[in-house]
Amino acid sequence: MKADPKGVLTGAHFIDGDHACCEGAIAAGCRFVAGYPITPSTEVVERIAERFPLIGGIFIQMEDEIASSIAIQGAVWGGKKAMTVTSGPGFSLMMEHIGYAAMTETPCVFVDVQRAGPSTGLPTQPAQGDMMQARWGSHGDYSIIALSPNSPQECFDLTIKAFNLAERYRVPVMFMMDECVGHMTERVIIPPADQINVFERDFYKGPKEEFLPYHTNGKLIPPMVKAGDGYNIHVTGLTHDERGYPNITVATQEKLIPRLINKIKMNADTIADYREDQVEGADIVVVTYGITSRTAIPAIEQARKEGLKVGHLRLIVVWPFPEKLIREIASEASAFVVPELNQGQIVYEVERCAAGKVPVELVPHVGGTVHNPKDIYNAIMKMKG
Repeated sequence: MKADPKGVLTGAHFIDGDHACCEGAIAAGCRFVAGYPITPSTEVVERIAERFPLIGGIFIQMEDEIASSIAIQGAVWGGKKAMTVTSGPGFSLMMEHIGYAAMTETPCVFVDVQRAGPSTGLPTQPAQGDMMQARWGSHGDYSIIALSPNSPQECFDLTIKAFNLAERYRVPVMFMMDECVGHMTERVIIPPADQINVFERDFYKGPKEEFLPYHTNGKLIPPMVKAGDGYNIHVTGLTHDERGYPNITVATQEKLIPRLINKIKMNADTIADYREDQVEGADIVVVTYGITSRTAIPAIEQARKEGLKVGHLRLIVVWPFPEKLIREIASEASAFVVPELNQGQIVYEVERCAAGKVPVELVPHVGGTVHNPKDIYNAIMKMKG
């Protein structure tokens, strides 16, 4: 493999989603990855382990997922862009450190190639059962960002986006692939490095003696520094003041936690990313994400052939959830159909935002395979009124 000076493999490649995710991370500037092997995500780190020695990156196979999820945070505070890679059972183990990353505002990426669960479940088969866990898995009040690709090309493109969002908002970003997308091989176009938009970390540039790790200067997101560069740094999961020192008071909690939430909430419209296909004027809108967005297409096309006005809304950024958009659609459409490779997760967000204005029909699936498009078609026909 021949890469440019920044390590980017340009041109057209026939690779699977896991490998494309690796290349996206490299293109985004990630140079530290810690992980523990678990299907169906292992191919991501296998390629990382092959590629990183050629470009000055470091990959460490840790003793478990708990160690992996904290190792990347140490690397971030050392100045690196970092990510970890796992699947459902490992994702569960990482939850405490996702909360830690949210509390300490450590920008990093958690890649979850979802498989069917719970527990060990179906290790090599697809599901979308981790979507609520991505948002609410750790305890307490915090916000994250979660993306859901539906192709190897998006695994490349959106991994870059995941790093850009993590760095811009100083937040852990969840990259919610699934087994089908991870193991699907398609053509992936990788542009030259100078054509890739990479958001670089906002480093503090003032006098060292005036630096406070969590001073925002009236903004929602404080700048960072590198450990070892002579700045006073204190990083703790405890409620902390602008110095980073523990300050276990309600007053400090009331100042800190709303800011951690609002830096995402107040930028939700900017962060939002979705694709609309004939949603305007539609009677029925099918809401999808990930691999299910592809299995829904034949059902939508068949219903349209029969004269139904069916729109397709594909969520790319799932968290923060596009509440405003769903409310607007609910005021014009007559029904939603939500197919998911789980027993119902994102459908509850659609129902919440629809607020009883229109019915919402879940098309559930236990995972292991993808939906039969006929099941989605039947749900559409059921909602035609």
